Amino acid sequence: MPQSLDAEAVRAWCSLALEALGREREEIDAINVYPVADGDTGTNLYLTVESAAQAVDAVFAAHETGESVPALADVVRAMAHGALLGARGNSGTILAQLLRGMAERISGGQDLAGALRRAAQLAREAVAHPVEGTILSVASAAADAAASSPADAARAAYAGARAALEETPRQLEVLGRAGVVDAGGRGLLMVLGALVEAVAGEAPVAPVLAHARREPQTDALRPCADGGPAFEVIYLLEADDAAVARLRTRLDGLGDSLVVVGGDGLWNVHVHVDDAGAAVEAGVEAGRPYRIRITHFDTASPASSTREPVQRAVVAVVPGEGLAGLCTEAGATTVPARPGEPPASGELVEAIRRAHAREVVLLPNDPALRHTAAAAAEQARTEGIRVALIPTRSPVQGIAALAVHEPDRRFDEDVVAMTAAAGATRYAELAVAERQSWTSAGVCQAGDVLGLIDGDVAVIGANVTATAVTVLDRMLSSGGELVTLVLGAAAPETLAHSLERHVREGYLAVDTVTYEGGDAGTPLMIGVE
Repeated sequence: MPQSLDAEAVRAWCSLALEALGREREEIDAINVYPVADGDTGTNLYLTVESAAQAVDAVFAAHETGESVPALADVVRAMAHGALLGARGNSGTILAQLLRGMAERISGGQDLAGALRRAAQLAREAVAHPVEGTILSVASAAADAAASSPADAARAAYAGARAALEETPRQLEVLGRAGVVDAGGRGLLMVLGALVEAVAGEAPVAPVLAHARREPQTDALRPCADGGPAFEVIYLLEADDAAVARLRTRLDGLGDSLVVVGGDGLWNVHVHVDDAGAAVEAGVEAGRPYRIRITHFDTASPASSTREPVQRAVVAVVPGEGLAGLCTEAGATTVPARPGEPPASGELVEAIRRAHAREVVLLPNDPALRHTAAAAAEQARTEGIRVALIPTRSPVQGIAALAVHEPDRRFDEDVVAMTAAAGATRYAELAVAERQSWTSAGVCQAGDVLGLIDGDVAVIGANVTATAVTVLDRMLSSGGELVTLVLGAAAPETLAHSLERHVREGYLAVDTVTYEGGDAGTPLMIGVE
């Protein structure tokens, strides 16, 4: 039974925390009323931890081809860096800073109790105007309670955090009025519970909180109903310390909920403002902002709009301008997914509202968006919109679903037809390996072209065209009637012609359709129906 915090324990911690947040995500989203009642705190925390876990897994993967085990310092730094890059929302950004504080102390050889104290300190320093009754209070209580040994420190921190979470409705008036505990603090308690399990080998008893959930949002709890800022702005920023200090002052004057986390030249900036452009311009003046994400806190529900809503609409997440244009022509409301920048649940909710329909079919087109899309669908349902989530795992499955969409038939029949079309479409894509690693098709080297079929690496090749031909042959070996090719911006000029000819000459009964995907993050996507 583990009783220490080593590299394997950190890996287990990330995995267990991700699992716990996955279970509690909807519950945490449902009690999210502060600082903005946008119902996505659980999802944001999940995505933040998911990014941290992926970074930790990458460190372990780099050691799989050798005999060595990654050092604890390397693993905790990767965890913190991954959380920084993937931090979402107010609570996710604060959690990233908590993990950074822990990594700073653990990599320096300090014990877990000291790491928790540093984490709480850094998190408070990152928030422009700390408020009690929030995730900060829970983090401070956990640090204050932490004992000496890793297992005892984790248990005590969890107990202290649990007690502090129960106090949040009495510390923060908006929580007391809504009858809920702080959503960010609830999420942090899940992360600390996973820490207990990772270092002590025992899962703590889940709390039965007096303030556990609330009813669907009333108008008084809708985002921005109190006249708060209209936009959430988040971006990564490359800048030095002096420039970031000036940026904090500038953004503090523009809005609220300001959290700036990071260090060593890389920062994650989060703020709520009315002038989103000014917040981005401030980042440009400070350094190089990128992965800019702007979410509108829409105050109007579909029922309150003066325009009569349509009966049914489709909302689709799409990478690349080419696919966005194609889906828009087919009548869908699109949500962009730029490489490395998946949309947050708030963006999906906004798109559902923008579709202005009584019934909405949601196509996430990416397995990584399953929790985000589910959270958005649940939020939209609380606003009276009937939402069906079709678990499309690739844009080519989304295209197949859109092709059979008929808004005039019954909603259930339309959803069944679209789901069947998506499910009958096998999907593949090409990617270029960034480093040596193990795959399901063997060991790949940096620069190799990988052919992924249904999400798994099936082919390792030397060039895009030859790899694409091999992937196509494998997919068509079990039959097919239609091949859909979506070309990325990095695709060779002759790729489409070569593949179309290959299908025409080798598979007489199979048709081929080709689309320009634009900057879709991959040279090629393939669908076989």
